[in-house]
Amino acid sequence: MLKKILKSRKVLRGVGWAMGAYLKLVKRTTSFVIEPHDFDGYVDSLEPFIVTMWHGQHFMILFARRPQDKRAVMISRHGDGEINAVAAEAFGLRTIRGSGAQRRDQIRKRGGAEALRAGLGLLAENYSLGVTADVPKVSRVAGRGIVVLAQLSGRPMVPVAVVTRRRIDFRNWDCSSIGLPFGKGAIVVGKPIFVERKATPADIETARIAVQSELDRVHARAYFLIGDRDPGADRQHVLEARVAAASKATET
Repeated sequence: MLKKILKSRKVLRGVGWAMGAYLKLVKRTTSFVIEPHDFDGYVDSLEPFIVTMWHGQHFMILFARRPQDKRAVMISRHGDGEINAVAAEAFGLRTIRGSGAQRRDQIRKRGGAEALRAGLGLLAENYSLGVTADVPKVSRVAGRGIVVLAQLSGRPMVPVAVVTRRRIDFRNWDCSSIGLPFGKGAIVVGKPIFVERKATPADIETARIAVQSELDRVHARAYFLIGDRDPGADRQHVLEARVAAASKATET
């Protein structure tokens, strides 16, 4: 009975509201250093774009939104996603429910195709759209879904890292972090990555690797700016090897 209550939509939305209020406190009390130095002009020149992040940064990325920004975010349909969606709405973001997957048979179940169509519509309405580059359970390995979104929309993927010195790092699959109040933070916006409409499979793979590399770079830079080290960096190469081995096994 208790488990059922804790999973109810009303309870999840209540937790999401509380999370949003807490994150607003963290943002107000954190001193951020921002790169590039011409942050406003740089971001304005790219609008609308695909705000590209790692899964573990889904709480922190909310801090990068300016009051005037038209922003939306793609969030999974999982129960935890309800909490994230309410927190995002508290920051003025529109939400799309759905996520990608490693296996094609899971994409329909998770609403990936519907989310893709909704995302394209919002980008066409000049909303910049926040999307995680990695798919559930395979952290720090960029998937193809975000690259396809860039290909179909014609809008660039722009890797963004938001980190804080005072934080809690969770020992879960995506190495999630959540900031603590009254500390130092960094926001780093990376280089735009475009994908041609007529991109070949090889072009898609090149773009996927480029997104992954740029996300690694901006996270390393952001942690350097606060005198720290990315707690999730060590897991990437292990996971890449695991994914490569699984792909090779499937082909054979």
